[in-house]
Amino acid sequence: MKIMVIGGGGREHAIVKAIKKNPAVETIYCLPGNGGIAADAVCVDIGAKDIAAQVEFAKANSIDYAVVAPDDPLALGAVDALTAAGIPCFGPDAKAAVIESSKVFAKDLMKKYGIPTAEYEVFTALDEALAFVDSHDAPLVIKADGLALGKGVIIAETKDEAKEAVRSMMEDKIFGESGSQIVIEKFLTGPEVSVLSFTDGETVCPMVSSMDHKRALDGDEGLNTGGMGTIAPNPYYTAEIAERCMKEIFLPTIRAMKAEGRPFKGCLYFGLMLTPKGPKVIEYNCRFGDPETQVVLPLLESDLLTIMQAVTAGKLAETPVQFSEKSACCVVMASAGYPQSYEKGFEITAGEEAAAHTYIAGAKLADGKLLTSGGRVLGVTATADTLADAVKEAYRLVGETHFKNAYYRKDIGKRALAAQEV
Repeated sequence: MKIMVIGGGGREHAIVKAIKKNPAVETIYCLPGNGGIAADAVCVDIGAKDIAAQVEFAKANSIDYAVVAPDDPLALGAVDALTAAGIPCFGPDAKAAVIESSKVFAKDLMKKYGIPTAEYEVFTALDEALAFVDSHDAPLVIKADGLALGKGVIIAETKDEAKEAVRSMMEDKIFGESGSQIVIEKFLTGPEVSVLSFTDGETVCPMVSSMDHKRALDGDEGLNTGGMGTIAPNPYYTAEIAERCMKEIFLPTIRAMKAEGRPFKGCLYFGLMLTPKGPKVIEYNCRFGDPETQVVLPLLESDLLTIMQAVTAGKLAETPVQFSEKSACCVVMASAGYPQSYEKGFEITAGEEAAAHTYIAGAKLADGKLLTSGGRVLGVTATADTLADAVKEAYRLVGETHFKNAYYRKDIGKRALAAQEV
């Protein structure tokens, strides 16, 4: 089989490595891929949003199956275009991807179908949004309606911060047109949990839960990032809570999308807050999360490609989806200065064992050397029988991985380990 994976980050590297395990796979093409993914797939210089070129490449190279990983091409209709060209695909079509590409759609869907989430209001006028902030207690959460590279959410601790966030989105357009319409919602408290799930529009198979670490600095301090590390499973996500989520959130969401004429096929990401009043949805993503994928897929014992094909064919209920009882930890190594300004172009070196456990996010090949080319450079992932051992092993492998100006958090998994002891 010839497989095409669209995207070029650490998540895509994890997907490529998992698909590669299937003995029927002959060649994997990654569009555009990166210098690290090139060790596991043929990287092709076609951008993730260049849908016309992707379709032409798929037809010219007799691609048997395609995986569309990032949010932008999904929202732009990559799956629709590839499917129309006769290429079976993993991922939702554009009508279903709106669950992530429009925060307003997602919030209104939850309200309409009684899916638990934070109270909210939607605004298209600046003065009305500012008046709302004036009449409500902080903290408040301000969200740009559209896609903003995962950064369109600001948690404002004070009213002044909330007003500044509103102005920056609606007036200064820091997220472009994504901020023309915004959601302001009540701030929820409790442990956060990420649950990725396979779904074919009828059946939902949740994957092992995970915990992301968004802040740049130890102790959950500093700026928000795309994610500095993850662990799985999340100790806060008990069997009892999982049952509630299936009944109150997962199945109702899939049924709601079907009822709206937008059946969702692919990976649906549930960002949850375990509040004192029960689990609530913070956000939906229409694809695998990054860096959650980097700890979830190493724990998948069933064949990923087989599951993906079952999702596309609507046969997920007949397909085994089995996860290991082990734990996993991913530590992201970034360029110092991320998520703001940082230098790049430094050589990456790693021992053989560390390299085998690494997913490359931001690197390019030059004269046979792997050089840093992004803020988040790579994620080192380890699995073990216990979370403590997985964390310890991940940091051991990080110690064998080097590039100039490397930065990583030293406390990935610390909160989860503390929760296990309670």
